[in-house]
Formats: sequence, structure tokens, C-alpha cells
Amino acid sequence: MNSKGFNTASPGASENGRMLKAGIVGAGRMGITHFAILGSHPSVRVVAIADDSALMSRVLTKYRPEVQLFSDYEKMLKEVELDLVLISTPPHLHGAMVDASLNARTSIFVEKPFTLSGEEARRLTARSQSLRGTYQVGYVNRFNDVFMKAKQLLDAGILGKIFSFRFDMYGRTVTRASSSSGWRGKRKTGGGCLYEFGSHAIDLMVYLLGKPAEVRGSCLTPVFSTDAEDIVRTNVRYSNGATGSITVNWSDESYRKPTNKIEILGEDGKLMADQHELKLFLSRPKLSFVKGWNTVNITDVFTPVDFYVRGNEFTRQIYHFAERALDANQSNLSSFMDATVTQEVIDMVLADAGAEK
Repeated sequence: MNSKGFNTASPGASENGRMLKAGIVGAGRMGITHFAILGSHPSVRVVAIADDSALMSRVLTKYRPEVQLFSDYEKMLKEVELDLVLISTPPHLHGAMVDASLNARTSIFVEKPFTLSGEEARRLTARSQSLRGTYQVGYVNRFNDVFMKAKQLLDAGILGKIFSFRFDMYGRTVTRASSSSGWRGKRKTGGGCLYEFGSHAIDLMVYLLGKPAEVRGSCLTPVFSTDAEDIVRTNVRYSNGATGSITVNWSDESYRKPTNKIEILGEDGKLMADQHELKLFLSRPKLSFVKGWNTVNITDVFTPVDFYVRGNEFTRQIYHFAERALDANQSNLSSFMDATVTQEVIDMVLADAGAEK
């Protein structure tokens, strides 16, 4: 373990000799990413995968013949004794899969968004609290080095009283009309910009500032999609008087990769950050920072990981989950409860926009 509480040991035998058996539900892009990362953890062995894709079945049979394959996740949960389950399926399927995994008494990692309603999120969280296990949702920004540094500084009061802020996310996921967009093009199955991109921006706001008291002026704008929105805009207010905005656009061709941006203004200065860099302007010296502009690059604060896929934060969140499954007494940085708060804010945006789920 390093000073941040993350395991940086190289793969090999675990310290106490305990090996966790893991199953994965959904072998799409994120499922395979999590499979690769989880398989690198010294205390975890992926023993089963449930996915109904014939192509993935052929690939896994050829390259990972030791892993048991199932087309039905319920059959996997009944026939294989598992310690962990990772769920990487369309969001509208999450509720039933989490319920089944709770019935099987496994620790659970589920991709974001947790569910499609605050009501279901609260119910699943309450169920999990009656069991001894680890229950985590894949809000990966909570494990990004720069945003973790921003959290540390804000908790230390670096800006003093916060007046205003903005949390934005941009990307080029949907840049043309398509009649075969699948579940990602339909809000009712958990697609659309709000659930796919907006949930990250909203969760980052909740992580850094907490839950707002009010949401107003929400607009869900289609550009290319017919059954979901491509641009999200909303305004929020906190009970302490802080106000801010969220803008999310997954149809912006000027961005090569999905990018999260934050800007927070307080009585003592301003904090600006994305996944790679933090800039801090202060009206006076504070903590270890000088008056005026200060820059913190990700190379100044990052914690190395043993297995790199897409970004340190992707490995860090899965290792965080595995280590808490080994010791459920440790706190979780992205728990079911945390994700429930985020889901409640998503519901507030939908209700304010007058949109159907």
C-alpha cells in the first residue's frame, strides 16, 4: 500500500494467501477492460464470464480457455462460487443483475450509471447495507490523480467560501445520425448524453462539492439522436449559496477524447482542472501555494499502477474494489451510497427538463 491507500505491489501471491474468485457480466468494451485489469491483481482470479455474444465466446474460448463461459448470468451465479461480480452491461439491466448478485452474497462492482432511478438506487443500497461485502460503482473520475488533488485542496479550504462553479464534459461519441445506435441511443435503456457523459460530470460535482439543493433551467437537446439527447445544460444551487452550471456535449468534434473540465471560484481564488492538469489562482499565499497562478501537472501527483489500460484511474478503481473485497472494513471511494446521490441529481435534471426516463 502507498500513502493514498492504493496497492502498488506487483502481481504475484497475495500477502495473506487468499485468492478471490471473480465473475464478469458483460464482455463488451468495459467488461474486457475490467477483465484485463482485474486479472492483473495478485489476489484475484477471473473464473467466469457471462455474455450472450457468440463472437466474444469464440474469442474467450480460444485465448482464455480456463475461464468458464455462460450465456446467462443467473446460471453463472448459481453454478460458480464467486467472491466478486463485475457488471458491465447496459444500465437498464443493472437493477436485476445487482439483485441477483446480492442474492448470491458476492461483492459487486457495477458500471455507471448505477441504475436509471434514484428509487431503485436507494433500494439496492439498502439491500447491500444489510450484507457484509463491498459495493462500488464505476465513477472513474474519483480515482483520477488530478481530481483527487482537487478534492484534497477543496477539503482543506484552499478557496475559502465557494461562490460559483462549472462542471463540463465534451467528446465526439455521436457525430452523425444513425438508425442502429443500439441501447446507447435510447434514454429508456440508459443511453443518451445525460446517462453516458452527464453522469460523470454530475458525479464529479457531487464528489467535490456534495449534493445540490436545487436544479433549474435544464435543457436536453438532440442533435443527431432521435430517442435521447446529445447536449445537456443545467444550473444548480447549493444551500450555502454557491451556484453553478453543468454543460455536457458528446457531439463536439473539436475534442479527440472525452474531456472533463471544472472551474470553481471562491473568496480566496480560483481552481481549474481537467484530467491532466490543475491550475490554481490565489489572492494570497495559502498552504504550500504562492499568490497568483500555481500549476499542478498529473506527473506531479500521480501514483503509479502495475497494469495500465486507458489511464491510471481505471486500474486504481478496480484495485480499490478488489482490496475492499478482501477487507470490507475499509471505506469505499465510490460506494453504492455515493452513486445513489448522483442518481438523485440525475433524476432532478430529468424532472426539471420535463423529460421521460
